[in-house]
Amino acid sequence: MAIEVFNRYESKYLMDSKAFYTIYSRLLEYMEPDTYNKNDRFYAISNIYYDTKHDTLIRNSLSKPKYKEKLRIRAYGVPENNAKVYLELKKKVSGLVNKRRTALKLDEAYAFAGSGTVPELQPYMNKQVVQEIEYFLRRYELQPKVYLAYERLALFCKDNRDLRITFDTNIRSRRYDLRLEAGEYGEQLMDQGQWLMEVKAEKTIPLWLSQLLSELGMYRTSFSKYGNEFKKTIRYGSRTKESILL
Repeated sequence: MAIEVFNRYESKYLMDSKAFYTIYSRLLEYMEPDTYNKNDRFYAISNIYYDTKHDTLIRNSLSKPKYKEKLRIRAYGVPENNAKVYLELKKKVSGLVNKRRTALKLDEAYAFAGSGTVPELQPYMNKQVVQEIEYFLRRYELQPKVYLAYERLALFCKDNRDLRITFDTNIRSRRYDLRLEAGEYGEQLMDQGQWLMEVKAEKTIPLWLSQLLSELGMYRTSFSKYGNEFKKTIRYGSRTKESILL
């Protein structure tokens, strides 16, 4: 069964392809690829983020409060109509990330996130997480706001599975066709060849990793995929499907 409750610290680093290949090859001394990344193959992640009409959740997040939260539906690849997806509630409190998710069928996830319709409990659902999301949805009237997808490589530490490092690239977004089954297309969020590395650990990172980051001159940055997409939309306006096709 997939892990459905996470409590960890996350640090983010932006880099170009040269820096990615350098650190990735060095990390393999201590870490091994995720099961879905064997033979250096990527796996795709797609998300629909939910927010209020006036973007309350992301506006609050960008103000850098001690507490922030967001809700999204996540799929691996492009789901079919009756496929299993995850409805995720992600909170951050004073730097500690708490993520809780439950498996749902795609139509159940849309109904729950979009209208608060609580699904009839099934064996594949996490009852406690469903109840927490239900409480969250009573506080906000949400609607789908943005689609975000990317390719990911993930590594686990060989002697400590609590340490995980992910690399995301080809991050793309759209504010139309807000259905996961519509496909993995969208506008690029970062320049070509850029990578986002995230170091995820329940406690402090090991000394060897700290020394490696220092040796390679890599420093933490603040980067939210949804946050940067929102800032880009505010700056340049939201493009429609029709305007992109022209």
